[in-house]
Amino acid sequence: MTADGELEIKEAFQRAQKGHNNKAKLVASLKSRYNKLEDKTLFHEEFVHYLKYAMIVYKREPAVENVIEFVAKFATSFQPPPKTDEEEEEEQEEEEEDVEDDHPFLSFIFNFLLESHKASSHAVRFRVCQLINKLLGSMAENAQIDDDLFDHIHQAMLVRVTDKFPNVRIQAALAMTRLQQPMEADCPTINAYMLILENDSNAEVRRAVLSCIAMSPQTLPKVLKRTRDIKEAVRKLAYQVLADKVHIKALSIAQRVSLMQQGLHDSSEAVREVVRSRLLPAWLRRLDGDIVELLHRLDVENCDQTAQDTLRAIFTNTPTDQLLQNNLQLDQRKLIPEDSLSCENVLYWRALCEFIKTKGDEGDEILEQVLPDSATYADYLYGYLKTVPLLSEEQRADFSQLELVMRKEFISQQLIHLAGCLDTNEEGGRKRVLAVLKEMLLLPQTPSSLVSLLTDKLLSLIPDDHRRTQIVAEIISDVREPIMEASQPADENESRRQQVKLAEVKVRFLEAKQALEDCISAQDFGRAAELKNSITELENQRNQIIQDIAESSQPADKEIRTEKNDPETLLRCLTMCAELLKRMNIKTRIGPTMSAIMSSLILPSIANAHPAVRNMAVVCLGTCTLHSKELAKTHMVLLLQIAQLDEVKIRISALRAIIDLLLLFGFQLLSDKPATQTALPSNSPDRQEEEATPAEEKGETPEDTAQSILVMLSEFLDCEVSDLRTETAEGLAKLMYTGRISSAKMLSRLVLLWYNPVTEDDTRLRHCLGVFFQLYARESRAHQEVVEECFLPTVRTLMNAPATSPLAEVDISNVVELLIELTRPSALIKPSTNTEEECVHDYMAVRLCGEMLKDPTAPEVRLYAKSLGSLELSRNETTRKDLLTLLQQITQVVKDRICLRAVEKLLDQLVDSKEQAELLSASALQPLDVNADEAATEDASKSAKRPKRGQRKGSIAKGGRKPSRRAESSEESDGENVPEAGPEVRPSRRAKTAALEKTKLDLSALINQEANMS
Repeated sequence: MTADGELEIKEAFQRAQKGHNNKAKLVASLKSRYNKLEDKTLFHEEFVHYLKYAMIVYKREPAVENVIEFVAKFATSFQPPPKTDEEEEEEQEEEEEDVEDDHPFLSFIFNFLLESHKASSHAVRFRVCQLINKLLGSMAENAQIDDDLFDHIHQAMLVRVTDKFPNVRIQAALAMTRLQQPMEADCPTINAYMLILENDSNAEVRRAVLSCIAMSPQTLPKVLKRTRDIKEAVRKLAYQVLADKVHIKALSIAQRVSLMQQGLHDSSEAVREVVRSRLLPAWLRRLDGDIVELLHRLDVENCDQTAQDTLRAIFTNTPTDQLLQNNLQLDQRKLIPEDSLSCENVLYWRALCEFIKTKGDEGDEILEQVLPDSATYADYLYGYLKTVPLLSEEQRADFSQLELVMRKEFISQQLIHLAGCLDTNEEGGRKRVLAVLKEMLLLPQTPSSLVSLLTDKLLSLIPDDHRRTQIVAEIISDVREPIMEASQPADENESRRQQVKLAEVKVRFLEAKQALEDCISAQDFGRAAELKNSITELENQRNQIIQDIAESSQPADKEIRTEKNDPETLLRCLTMCAELLKRMNIKTRIGPTMSAIMSSLILPSIANAHPAVRNMAVVCLGTCTLHSKELAKTHMVLLLQIAQLDEVKIRISALRAIIDLLLLFGFQLLSDKPATQTALPSNSPDRQEEEATPAEEKGETPEDTAQSILVMLSEFLDCEVSDLRTETAEGLAKLMYTGRISSAKMLSRLVLLWYNPVTEDDTRLRHCLGVFFQLYARESRAHQEVVEECFLPTVRTLMNAPATSPLAEVDISNVVELLIELTRPSALIKPSTNTEEECVHDYMAVRLCGEMLKDPTAPEVRLYAKSLGSLELSRNETTRKDLLTLLQQITQVVKDRICLRAVEKLLDQLVDSKEQAELLSASALQPLDVNADEAATEDASKSAKRPKRGQRKGSIAKGGRKPSRRAESSEESDGENVPEAGPEVRPSRRAKTAALEKTKLDLSALINQEANMS
């Protein structure tokens, strides 16, 4: 250091390496020396000379990082201090032509870095981009640089973001942060950023771009797409960026719903936590904490499940004492007034009550503050459901009327769900709720969309299956055959007879009266007394006849039951029946009541002309047959016919029923005679062994019927209707996993279907089969044998696929790798501990060798040879001898060099392992000899250190292939691809500290060495 406190450049660089030094003082001291120099050229050259020592180091050493930080601070210290707004306005008004250029030292550093960015050393390119990033980042917000310099930096960084090394791309992307212009429609930086987000293979590069990209309508879709990135860290950062930089109003309803659906159900807990703790609170802050307004922005009518998940996430992060402080406007009855009910506040009310109920005893006390007693709520629910209008066909054409009804139905659904939170332990309240639910199911104006929900809530309050069946049967009877008053018209003949009889009585009455007068005038009083009695009787008869005529003239009203067979009534009854069957215990037998419903309602509805009625009838029939094996035998043929002939939706329902029956009863269901053996539990080993055998080998299964079912399912796999194809594949996967069928041919069909490009957009199918293959193969050795059996047929199908077939696009090597991985002995859940036992890969190796010897010139021979090297062979001596013989024969007939190299490599491995085994066995049998032991140990170590040509080090285990150099470079970045260390003794703290000190890089030694040499 000089006398006046100024620093030499060398000393400044040496001191800058130490993290504890105050870099501001170093910068000020060196800057003071720089300002006193008249000729700056020597300073520039010397400064760059010492900077180069740091730029050739690629590793993120602390000393190097400190030097880079010091250089950035020193270079940007020449920038003028930030100007106030008034100074900027004055400068804009002046607009002098002699605008000051950038400081010479800063321009010199930039020019030096830009000249070095094309260096062949990736370390230099990395440090160049890092320094440019730090220089631009250290400048003030309103700093300005020359337009030409701006363009040069821009062009250089656009080149470097396509560098081979990920760390270089990361620093280049960060350096362009202040160069982007989001207001321009065609900004090169923005375009480069979007290209990186879409195509860069390194997750850290994508994260770097996400952290610095500016939000605009152009970039927002790209950032949203990163929330579905394959890497957890990228998805997490994408949600953080959206929370910090994007207003909720900038997103469409579909985008908000998608973010909530994916974020709250992400496979990573860290991503879910970011959505709960960062994104949702950010949205609420921008909406002033109004949860109901947030629900309004999520469109709860169409995405109610997503809205419920969102509310649960909000409640989880809210203290219990603050749950009731939000704007839930309840009246003194603890109810929302009917005129204030909306889709948002009723869903919020329901979600809040359900969340509080999960709190247990503590929640019960809080629940009493937001819910009334059961009887009060039942009357409230009944009153609102009666207000839901029943639209005519003309009114359905009016969109406003239809929208009103849909809104009321949604609110009704939420109110019915909310009934599940009521305290129904009190007898009176429970009875009132049951009465209301039964009354709503009987009302003709109750919407069909509410029948299923009402039935489910009704059955949840009744614990006994028998009572449930009785109540539902009564409701179905009253709905289908309601009591109606019918008036009976008067009988005309009877009325005419009564009129004639009345006329006769009147004539006789008049004659008797005349005779009475004659007797009185003749003073025949005895006769007169008799006539008087006769007149009295005739008068009574006349009055009775008049009364009868009056009664018969009025039509009689009678209560009669009329059966309704319209589609809406049948669908309502079948829906209630389906809900009942879902609630019934699978062990509950079909009783007389259920049999009557089946014969009078379900079976006749299968022939109904309305598709919705037929579909629900098939669902009910399929569920009924699960409770009775005899019923299943009786109606299996009918379900098979429906699965082939009806509409797609109904065929899928029938197919589900068939699969369920086969899963429950097995293929012996198709036998004419019931099984004589006692059924074993499904989880017992004997049952699994029995089920693992092919269906054709079971004596009680009719071969033709089972074969016809499998043929039908196989045809469905080729169906153009994706839903039917997916349902069939899922059903076959279940049957194979449970051991109901064991077919290599069917497994090969499923593998080809999984790889077929036609099913690329069928996410459910791909996910289902992807999970099934792993679970199925790892379950047992028998399953791996089935996979091994389907290996060659699958490969042949792909090899022979015509050019016009979609299967021609499938990568066959990828299929082979999958099948080999599935059949690895180490992949089993319970792998065998006996290494001498033959494994599936042994059989596969023999079969592959046989195929290669059949036709040594076939195009698939090279694929088979490559597959042989990936197999995990056992140590069985017999198998190894057979393989050695076959491989030696192959080397004599195969002419392809690549095949020969792969075969020779496997031969060397088998020979070496055999020699080692013989050596170990010989040493074990020999008497104890120290010199011999040492010699044997030395020979073994030499053979281990010097593998022969083509020999792979270590065992042929999974993941034994060495990654290519290209793969290493493309995946290299900070924090990734760290090799897993094997088990080792943990060093002491002192040993670790000493080792850390040794690894620290000090640039002083290099600088001093250079100085001495010069």
